[in-house]
Amino acid sequence: MKIQDIVFIIVFMVLLSQKKFEWLAALGLACIVLSIPLFSLWIFFTAERLTWYAALCFAISAIHLLFFLRRSEELGRNNI
Repeated sequence: MKIQDIVFIIVFMVLLSQKKFEWLAALGLACIVLSIPLFSLWIFFTAERLTWYAALCFAISAIHLLFFLRRSEELGRNNI
């Protein structure tokens, strides 16, 4: 495990524990932006890891958004 893996896991866990899912999506975008120059410099190992991290962040944010929308939709139906 490299230093970028450890830093990402720490940041990911902090954002997940504080339930800042919008920031997780921003972290995913940052990972994609950081991976672009690494791919152009042929540093494939780190760039590939960053794309996997971005996919994880996007997936967690999307799952949270879907559950939030479903819950708010169910609450809206009960009030009518």
